[in-house]
Amino acid sequence: MNREVFITCAVTGAGATTERSDRVPVTPEQIAEAAIEAAQAGAAIAHIHVRDPETGRGSRDVALYREVVERVRTAPVDVVLNLTAGMGGDLVLGGPDAPLPPDAGGTDLAGAEERLAHVAELRPEICTLDCGSMNFAAGGDYVMVNTPEMLRAMARRVQALGVRPELEVFDTGQVRVVDELIGEGLLDEPVLVQLCTGIPYGAPDDPATLLAMAGRLPAGAVFSAFSIGRMQLPFVALAALLGGNVRVGLEDNLFLAKGVPATNGQLVERAVTILEAMGARVLGPDAVRDRLALQG
Repeated sequence: MNREVFITCAVTGAGATTERSDRVPVTPEQIAEAAIEAAQAGAAIAHIHVRDPETGRGSRDVALYREVVERVRTAPVDVVLNLTAGMGGDLVLGGPDAPLPPDAGGTDLAGAEERLAHVAELRPEICTLDCGSMNFAAGGDYVMVNTPEMLRAMARRVQALGVRPELEVFDTGQVRVVDELIGEGLLDEPVLVQLCTGIPYGAPDDPATLLAMAGRLPAGAVFSAFSIGRMQLPFVALAALLGGNVRVGLEDNLFLAKGVPATNGQLVERAVTILEAMGARVLGPDAVRDRLALQG
């Protein structure tokens, strides 16, 4: 068991969750406030996506990231910022009978430099790298695209920027990508991995699968784990028991209990309660900076 655990709060994501809960933050001000609320509740890391304020859909507009980051950095609370670099890998095919050309309304494919433009400008302490391509949503023709060459290029750029990549692993085979990036010298120690479960067509959210994924990680890796939906809070306990850290937040789960809508702060508070009841100490941002050798 990990007895010194850090909590990441993923405050908004990019999915259509705004249609299901009015508590999901959309504007830069709301997203920054959610990150601050999470930090005050005990989260050491805030994982940030941005959304188009007009449509609520996920965005990679650097100006939106800039506003969120500036608001958080000038707030009277400390938190490690983890900006997503997952946007720009969306491929929506045209259907089973005519897959090409792709659907222009949903496809957003960008090069490595463009996907990292906000990271290069704002220099967060952490940014994410999704470690593979997969059918990401139930049904439809959407594919999350992250080729090995794209990941090499992004890892090389992130390393040069002095930002710690959080390697998001959605299935067991993606651990091989982590191994290859380490072998090619594209990841500095300590390697940070996020085990993502419960996403349709990815790793299921059961203990045996999580145990197998955690056991496959390279020696010395620091890992965190989460599940989406109603298994999010049980996975707080499970991740710590397996030696990991935890992630909660409205990106992955909208409810505190059945029929009870949550806020990001409430989800973090519940995670703190679970961990402390297990005898774990919840780490603050400075302790996380030391553990992950963040450059700031």
